[in-house]
Parts: sequence; structure tokens; C-alpha cells
Amino acid sequence: MTATNPQPFRLGFLAFVGHSGIGGGRSRGLDEGLELFELAEELGYDVGYVRHRHLEHYVSAPLPFLTAAAQRTSRIRVGTSVTPIRFEDPVRLAEEAGTVDLLTGGRLELGLSSGYSNNEGTFSQAYGSIDGSLRAVVDERVQRFLHAVEGRTVAVADEQVPFAKAGTGLSVQPVSPGLRGRIAYGAGSLASAERTGRQGLGLQLSTLNTEVTALSFEEAQQACIEAYRAEHAKASGWRSHASVSRQIAPYTNAKEQAELQWLLDRDAQRQGGNSDLPFQFGRVAAGSGEQVAAALAADVALAAADELVIALPFDYPASVVRRILTVAARDIAPALGWQPADREALGRELSQEA
Repeated sequence: MTATNPQPFRLGFLAFVGHSGIGGGRSRGLDEGLELFELAEELGYDVGYVRHRHLEHYVSAPLPFLTAAAQRTSRIRVGTSVTPIRFEDPVRLAEEAGTVDLLTGGRLELGLSSGYSNNEGTFSQAYGSIDGSLRAVVDERVQRFLHAVEGRTVAVADEQVPFAKAGTGLSVQPVSPGLRGRIAYGAGSLASAERTGRQGLGLQLSTLNTEVTALSFEEAQQACIEAYRAEHAKASGWRSHASVSRQIAPYTNAKEQAELQWLLDRDAQRQGGNSDLPFQFGRVAAGSGEQVAAALAADVALAAADELVIALPFDYPASVVRRILTVAARDIAPALGWQPADREALGRELSQEA
């Protein structure tokens, strides 16, 4: 997508929702997260995602939160980016996802991932150890989850089951029509993107790549999208969908720039090769709305994608996060060809999915 040759695309945001200010039966962080979804709907965003974290002070159980967010809104889609399936029972997750999708009117966009392979020693203490490689465990759980969401048999009744005849195949309840086509996987490498395509899933690309190649960050993600679509076309009847997350730092004066200085300094360090992490990081598009839009318009991965996700910064005041969300929808995305969503269009889309 370019500013001179705009094309329709979906606009989303990705937020860290924190467990802060807990008292009196409320959490200020959760309330601010719900207010963010309300604001995003007013601004016309198509979808809002939350990060799914464990043993941190961010949302660890996103599905109840997303149900609440959907009850506070009427149109915007709600989702995760990403749910690490290493910590999930796939059949139980399918039950919850189907229920949430029906409660939200078919608005759930569920993103999956593997987990935190470098921290297995810590997380296994809380969530139990796994047998075999993380990759093998994740692949098996993803397949079980997809089979359950599709309504396939997950168990066979025996003589002790009082609600079904022995030998009857049992499936997860409820099955929500259309949900299977709204499940994505967060890939960080070319091999992972290809595997995502073969599974017939949507593709979520974040603000970092988990492998470093001779290509630029954007070129590497463009290659991932192309490889994903090629595999998806061969393996699935589902519609392919690729999203890319980008961080932005919009400012028009010294005060706004100072509010985002930590984000700008971290970006300079990463782009200068001063990070010890074995990742490739995307650049933070900074400056005025016009400057940010120009930087995104030159992004070859974004041009190949179906969705731009604004990755909001973590641990920033709610006022700063809300300003970024607003500027992106008001001044930046329209210059790239985006148009605010409307309720009638969503209704038609959901009818087609069902």
C-alpha cells in the first residue's frame, strides 16, 4: 500500500492491558483497557488485540477480558496476539473460544503462538513440564485445537457415559460457525510462515523477526507473506489473511516527543546494532502524521499484507496510548488508503462467514 496508490486494508491495534490499580473489586488497568476498545470503535478501527502474557502483570486470561470488551462495543472485532498454546489444553481452549465467539456475535480473532522456549525452566514450574520438543508439542496442540474448533470427534463415549450411547463420537460444544477461518498464528521466521500457510491459518507478523538474514526487516517479512500465501493456496480452502504489526511514535511538538523519548531511544539502540537479543527489529515510524504515513507507505511488507496493526507501547500513561491510537486512525491510516469500518459492512462479512 502506498499513499499515492491506496488500497483497502484492515486497521487494528495491539495493546498491553495491565493488572494495575487493583482495589475495591476493580482493576484500573483492566478498566483502561476496556475504555481503549470503546475509543477504538469510535475511531473506526476494525479489530483490537491484546497481548497474552503469563506470570507478568499483563492480561493472562484474555478471553474473559475480550468478552467484556465486546459487551462494551457493538462492531469492533476482538482478539489475541498471541495466545501461547504451550500453556493451553487445546480442547478446553476450543470450548472457551467457541463460547466467546458466540457471546461476541462472531467477532473473535484468535492468534496463537508456541510459547517461551528460552524460559521453559521457569514456566514448567507453574504449568508443568512437556515431553519432547516444544515444536512437536505445539504442532500437536494446534492440530487438536483446530480439530476441536471444527467440530470433529475428540472422544468416544463408553458404557459409563450417561448422555450418549456407547460408541458415539463426541465433539466440543459449542462449535461456532466461522471461527475456524479467524484463527491465526504468530510467525517469526520463513519456515514458521510456511507452516502457518500449510495449516490454513491466518498469519500474524510482529515487530520482530526471530531469525536474522541478509534481508532488511521489511523485506524478510515480505518474503514470509509471499511464502505463506503460496503454501496456503495449496493446502486450504480458507481465505488467507496476513497482518503486520508496526510501532509508531507520532508527535507534533517537543512535549509529545518527550513523552515518547524512551521508545525513540530504544529504537535507535536496536537499529544501531546495540541490542544483545538475537532478533531483527522493525523500525519505529516517528514524527508528524505525514512523516509516519510516508514511512509506512514505503514498507514493502505492509504493502503485501491485508492488515496494519498499530502496536501500542507498554507501561505508558493511558493518555499517551490513547493519543497514539487516535492519531493513527485520524491522520495516518487514511493517508494509506484505510477507511473507518461501518456496522453494515461487518454484518455482511459475518453473514458470509456463517
